[in-house]
Amino acid sequence: MTKSYEFNWQKSVPAFLQGGASFHRFEEDPFVFEPNCLFKVDEFGFFITWKSEGKEGQVLECSLINSIRTGAIPKDPKIVSALEAAGKVEGDLEGCICVCSGTDLVNLTSTYMVAETADIAKRWTDGLRSVIHNFKANNVSPMTCLKKHWMRLAFLTNVSGKIPVRSITRTFASGKTEKGIFQALKDLGLPSGKNDEIEHSVFTFDIFYTLIQKICPRTDIEELFKKINGDKTDYLSVDQLVSFLNEHQRDPRLNEILFPFYDPKRAMQIIDKYERDAQLRKKGRMSSDGFCRYLMSDENAPVFLDRLELYQEMDQPLAHYFISSSHNTYLTGRQFGGKSSVEMYRQVLLSGCRCVELDCWDGKGEDQEPIITHGKAMCTDILFKDVIQARPFENHCSKPQQYKMARYCEEIFGDLLLKQPLESFPIEAGRPLPSPIDLKRKILIKNKRLKPEVEQKQLESFKKHMEAGETSTPANILEGRRG
Repeated sequence: MTKSYEFNWQKSVPAFLQGGASFHRFEEDPFVFEPNCLFKVDEFGFFITWKSEGKEGQVLECSLINSIRTGAIPKDPKIVSALEAAGKVEGDLEGCICVCSGTDLVNLTSTYMVAETADIAKRWTDGLRSVIHNFKANNVSPMTCLKKHWMRLAFLTNVSGKIPVRSITRTFASGKTEKGIFQALKDLGLPSGKNDEIEHSVFTFDIFYTLIQKICPRTDIEELFKKINGDKTDYLSVDQLVSFLNEHQRDPRLNEILFPFYDPKRAMQIIDKYERDAQLRKKGRMSSDGFCRYLMSDENAPVFLDRLELYQEMDQPLAHYFISSSHNTYLTGRQFGGKSSVEMYRQVLLSGCRCVELDCWDGKGEDQEPIITHGKAMCTDILFKDVIQARPFENHCSKPQQYKMARYCEEIFGDLLLKQPLESFPIEAGRPLPSPIDLKRKILIKNKRLKPEVEQKQLESFKKHMEAGETSTPANILEGRRG
């Protein structure tokens, strides 16, 4: 018989995340400050939830979280004042966690959590990082998706800790009239008025599942059920179920020894697990409800778990790979007249980009700091040094400012910056390039080089200048223009 398929998509959620902790919460745009919120993570790692006294429950889906950082310092004076009123001084902000989330790389929301101590903040940061980015949880079965949606509704309680009926109606807003939803709630003996509330303990998953079937019935599964039994009975026999499983559900490509055909014993196990009617279970029969529950379960997940395991063969020469690259990374919107943000560099790196463009130009003003912008397209500017702290350069800077850029790269990147060829991979004709594994935790800068004779002359001058311990820009470099 074919064994049951265990779709193990769950990550272990630490007990302290499930138990919760108190944090002050704030957002900067728009201004939000909510003291003493109880933050928790559910047992499946689907949501971060929080609630404070006299406020409605809030939910943040973990799959939407892009990054979690610590030590964030608020820029808005109103937030600083609110934190001081709550007994938090600037030194306490080591315990501040920034949770960055969004449905894409541009429309981002930053939620800040201020812990009682830096140790609590570190523990929660490590714990949250261990449960987010669970790609397997994004491929769960329809039944698990329903459970996830039910949990979200259960967390979104009002001030009195009850579930508003209007939250349920919003769930079915697309193409469903409120009247039909109210009637379905009434049929189940639940409060059904627009302004009514439902007790948290009453709104179980079984109730929610029944409500779903009333409002959005699976007519496709019902038609399949009738096709299997010839529309002669209101149940499937063991033989009918075995025939369906072997002819339609079992992958014919599977090895028959490792994955034998379904037999009556396995069919009875399925009936016992998914059939809710005790009388039908005793007779070895499955109703349309049990059949629907089985088809929507993790045993019929849309993908195989082993196909979701990330396999990276990163030991081939670098030239054997396509590199995920980003162009005009700094822009958060349109290219002409758009806004630039340092945050975009963090987000593309977190999303898997490994070649990031820095469009560098001469800075303005007294400090003459190199900037990143889109030339003369009237985009806002960001500082070069801010971005590399967040990487091939599109370099439009004069040589003095290129010198300043080089100093920043050495100071900020340190040993991560690859300045010489690897000993095992000399840059010679016929020799392979190093592999991604060999270059792991190394930063490579791609930039247009000077003519060989000019480069040699200026490099020698630069080395003498550095050996002499001087910190200003060498004179012969200052005399040069863009290279």
